[in-house]
Amino acid sequence: MKKILLSFLGALILAGNSQAEVDLVRVDKSNRKMYLLEQGKVVREYYVALGGRPEGHKLYEGDERTPEGVYSLDFKYEESEFYRAMHISYPNAFDLERSRQNGLEPGGNIFIHGQKGEHNPGSVLKQASDWTDGCIALTNPEMDEFMELVQIGTPIEIEW
Repeated sequence: MKKILLSFLGALILAGNSQAEVDLVRVDKSNRKMYLLEQGKVVREYYVALGGRPEGHKLYEGDERTPEGVYSLDFKYEESEFYRAMHISYPNAFDLERSRQNGLEPGGNIFIHGQKGEHNPGSVLKQASDWTDGCIALTNPEMDEFMELVQIGTPIEIEW
């Protein structure tokens, strides 16, 4: 019995260690790709949908642009209209100052999220177009994996 228990515990430890410990999320808007990295090595890659006007940095609320820059993923939101979500810390101090200087509202509520509805059969097709208001969208199964692998506080780099 002791051997079986030790074998079971060993398998649990190995299983726990085999899961990636993502320390950076990188989004390449120009290629519609998101990469999860662990110590500089890509451990997952996803196609993403972006804001309806993806080129360029988010300038103001309602411009349908996905922000560019370095942020952090600061909380998980399980009650999202778009299945599940993780919040991006936009706007940062730079964004706020730029908006203030231009007399604009920077907007906010930028998330990585899934699709509307828990089981959305058209979600893979929807990923072929940019349809969000500035967020980054995954399919719902990818969102489940993302939420499991990425912890609150993980930095995210978003670039064109």
